[in-house]
Amino acid sequence: MIKAGSLPPGGYDEMFSAPGAAQPHYAAYWRWLEGVSMDTVERKRKEADLLFHRVGITFNVYGAEEGTERLIPFDSVPRIIPASEWTLLERGLLQRVRAMNLFLHDIYHEQEILRAGRVPADQVLANAHYQPCMQGIDLPNEVYAHIAGVDLIRNSDGDYYVLEDNLRTPSGVSYMIENRRMMMRLYPELFARHRVAPVDHYPALLHEMLEQSCHVTHPCVVLLTPGRYNSAYFEHAFLARQMGIELVEGADLFTRNGIVYMRTTAGPQQVDVIYRRIDDDFLDPLAFNPDSMLGVPGLLSAYREGNVVLANAIGTGVADDKSIYPYVPDMIRFYLDEEPILKNVPTWLCRNPDDLNHVLANLDELVVKEVHGAGGYGMLIGPASTREQIARFREQLLATPENYIAQPTLSLSTCPVFVEQGIAPRHVDLRPFVLSGREVRLVPGGLTRVAMKEGSLVVNSSQGGGTKDTWVLEDGAC
Repeated sequence: MIKAGSLPPGGYDEMFSAPGAAQPHYAAYWRWLEGVSMDTVERKRKEADLLFHRVGITFNVYGAEEGTERLIPFDSVPRIIPASEWTLLERGLLQRVRAMNLFLHDIYHEQEILRAGRVPADQVLANAHYQPCMQGIDLPNEVYAHIAGVDLIRNSDGDYYVLEDNLRTPSGVSYMIENRRMMMRLYPELFARHRVAPVDHYPALLHEMLEQSCHVTHPCVVLLTPGRYNSAYFEHAFLARQMGIELVEGADLFTRNGIVYMRTTAGPQQVDVIYRRIDDDFLDPLAFNPDSMLGVPGLLSAYREGNVVLANAIGTGVADDKSIYPYVPDMIRFYLDEEPILKNVPTWLCRNPDDLNHVLANLDELVVKEVHGAGGYGMLIGPASTREQIARFREQLLATPENYIAQPTLSLSTCPVFVEQGIAPRHVDLRPFVLSGREVRLVPGGLTRVAMKEGSLVVNSSQGGGTKDTWVLEDGAC
């Protein structure tokens, strides 16, 4: 029999309202779990590890002394979301991504939001991710962020907050799909008891969206990867295989007379859509980083002429910059004339003197992040940091305040994971994936990431975080 551990003080737990007392949408699962032995759980965990190894579900870790690849820890206690809760999240996610696509179109065209003073012009036009080469280019469906990963957290008040937006090359969706497949293989009886909304149709939705992103009737779609040493290479290969499209590297493509071609055994084949998993700087050595060996010379010219679609578009990174994040609620009001459905986390921009003074006076209580940072790197979690770490960060803030934002240390909700003693709470977040084409859609759920270390708030895979299956219960299921 599984024993429930204690709940963290003052936090919100996804599964329990009190020790041993399940939330209503977890009641059926908890009844089942009480009858399971730890021996069964351990046997299933080993089976999952073996299966993940066999299919190559690994994560490359740059600079890791123990090797370049490891498994992402997988926990088999699902994160369950009731239908009514998901309906609200879905509305908020669709609203947010629509507004950000409108923002991206605007800043590369009329720049109305800048002229209205709703977003500071210098924070956009001088942003490292702003690409002047995109000015005036009309994209199909006016979509820039075809694929968006929006990171959601739940605070101690039980409300959801958007922690950050990922609009460049968001990753993790393959783990969402494989986690579901693993749970259905390990515990098929659970899916007979629960009406869990499916997620396995995501590759089909992604492929349909990519095909609809250009004006060609039967377009040639490829997925452009940096190669097998990239940390997300498993996902690149997985998605290409699931969509039935070619997985290519830069050397597999070339341009001629403003057209992109793929080298094949039958001769050159024109490429119409590129789902790129390479950052802007490496896409075209003739236009960006001249030392890049990953991109395709002449790609930008073909793109500007409208002969190929890139998903996501060049220059989307300006909208997921952490210094732009505080302005997303105003984007929603400006472009949609609506109030934001999902909340932002309160944020201090260290480029502003008053904000910087507040941050410097409260470093031991705040989370400080680099505006261009990712993967959990380049950040300070004040309450978990030493005096020496705080002192070093203070020096960095004083030297380059424009490179940082700060936020309060939110508790992040917890969800139980299996440990030796039974189950114990660990902090989680949620990354749903939003697809934008002729319409904006998403599958129910997303990737639940887990801070596997007790008390840790860092869920990133590169820093030891794990994952869970995310269940959205269909209407009437409980």
